Amino acid sequence: MSDSLSLLLTNDDGIDAVGFRALYEALSEIADVTAVAPADDQSAVGRKLSSDVTVRQHELGYAIEGTPADCVVAGLESLRPDVDAVVAGCNKGANLGAYVLGRSGTVSAAVEAAFFNVPAIAVSLYVPGGGETPWHEQATDPADFREATRATTYLVEHALGAGVFEQAEYLNVNAPMHDGDPAPIEITRPSTLYEMTADHDGNGTVTLHDRVWDMMRSGDLPDPEGTDRRAVVDGKVSVSPLTAPHSTERHQALDALAETYLDTV
Repeated sequence: MSDSLSLLLTNDDGIDAVGFRALYEALSEIADVTAVAPADDQSAVGRKLSSDVTVRQHELGYAIEGTPADCVVAGLESLRPDVDAVVAGCNKGANLGAYVLGRSGTVSAAVEAAFFNVPAIAVSLYVPGGGETPWHEQATDPADFREATRATTYLVEHALGAGVFEQAEYLNVNAPMHDGDPAPIEITRPSTLYEMTADHDGNGTVTLHDRVWDMMRSGDLPDPEGTDRRAVVDGKVSVSPLTAPHSTERHQALDALAETYLDTV
């Protein structure tokens, strides 16, 4: 353990999740790690924030009755200030594509840290699914997360000193499940492919379905080289350097509307 590097570790699967423990143990080899994580599953809550949260001691740090964003705010402001970085994960299930970034509790924790000007890394494991075993019943062994923990440990050790966070505010890391030789890292951009469908059964239920996962399992994925999903499907660790939302640009057409507004009312 390094006395010079301190980390706040959070997630959205809950503090007792297998992937969280695997990442905690891996990072503890190189840093002083304090867990500030949800007490239970808070997947896909985005940046939902509470006004009050209950905190209890946990063997790894603190369990919060709240969201990943709650954990980051409570951690950086009260429970574990002055850390060098925030790491969120390892999530069981990939967080890939531009449209997923705002939904994911894992990614949202990293975004929350970015607003504190604290470098952050969101880490997720791609579980292919398919076959007889549903994807959520896979990746039950810490060894399944080895690619994710190895890549995250490397980035924590080297990215801070290399100036990575002078340009990126957080990194979104997605790793394949461990299967033999170490997977290489590829620097990527989030895919813009969007394939959500909604089917109404005529009896009051609308079923929402993300067809991208079907494409990933079948290998029929149109994502080009350089995108996060393509990298993971090809067995690589995807690392996307990102900035916290939202970017702002001058827009001439909107400027023109603002200038004529008072003439119309």
